[in-house]
Amino acid sequence: MPETEPRTPDPQGQDRPRVAASAIPGDEPAEQPTTRLPQAQVADEHAGAEAAAPAVVPAPASQDGSAGARRADRGDRDRTAGPAHADASSRRARKARAREGRSPLFLWLKEVATVVIVAIVLSFLIKTFLFRAFYIPSESMVNTLDVNDRIFVNLLVPEPMALQRGDVVVFRDSQGWLAPAAQKTKGPFTWVQDGLTFVGLLPDNSEQHLVKRVIGLPGDHVVCCDAGGQLTVNGAPLDEKYINSVETPQVRDFDVVVPAGKVWVMGDNRNHSADSRAHMDTNGGFVNESDIEGKAAVIAWPLNRMSVLDNYPGVFSSVPAPTGK
Repeated sequence: MPETEPRTPDPQGQDRPRVAASAIPGDEPAEQPTTRLPQAQVADEHAGAEAAAPAVVPAPASQDGSAGARRADRGDRDRTAGPAHADASSRRARKARAREGRSPLFLWLKEVATVVIVAIVLSFLIKTFLFRAFYIPSESMVNTLDVNDRIFVNLLVPEPMALQRGDVVVFRDSQGWLAPAAQKTKGPFTWVQDGLTFVGLLPDNSEQHLVKRVIGLPGDHVVCCDAGGQLTVNGAPLDEKYINSVETPQVRDFDVVVPAGKVWVMGDNRNHSADSRAHMDTNGGFVNESDIEGKAAVIAWPLNRMSVLDNYPGVFSSVPAPTGK
């Protein structure tokens, strides 16, 4: 039947293609054409697909989900890290559980023991290389040192620091100036005292050391006394401000030149000191520098006598250098 109305041309200048409702039998295209379907048909097919698909309830998005994902990622990394990482993690966990299981008393005792051990080690190092404590048993240095004073001795003198005239020194009795010490009775805790003395926490009370003041250094000419009753060193009289002023010193004549490697020593309490003057028949009364433990630096006990010991440089400031130096 002939068309009664002319066809309306496509707005874009082309005829809309006709779409067949079903394929022609026997005509199977090798490739499905891409065709734009009408909007209503697409909507119907989409609704049908949703009806046919199983219902799935989506999980609500939350921070827990992201945290779970991070934990899963870490778990994957841990599994790929291998047995070494797992062993390290288990060791840390065991240590953490062990710390949690310990009582506060155990932790406190551990801290106290650590502090005590550190203090003992430091005391031993100080006593060995820097300072050492000594006990004063006699009155030979009154009023500078009293009986029962505790002093700290600087072990850096005479090496590497040099001795000076006026220094108060502690030295070993290698010349037999002292009587042999009596054998002390051993008690149940004697080993504790010996151990504390060894590490430097208690002063040395072996009574085999002496403490005196250095008057003459190697090469010095020391004479007692001049016309005014004063001691002279290299011809210079000394105004000895450190001697015990309670008693007038007894005059003991001597005239010596100090050999190399030795010193001449005297006590500040001149009338009660068995010093170089009293032992001139042994080594000439001189003390070997190698026997000197160090220079007495401070009085540490009792507290009311705590002070720094002076070597009175003003007393020796006018002493000239020894002849030949």
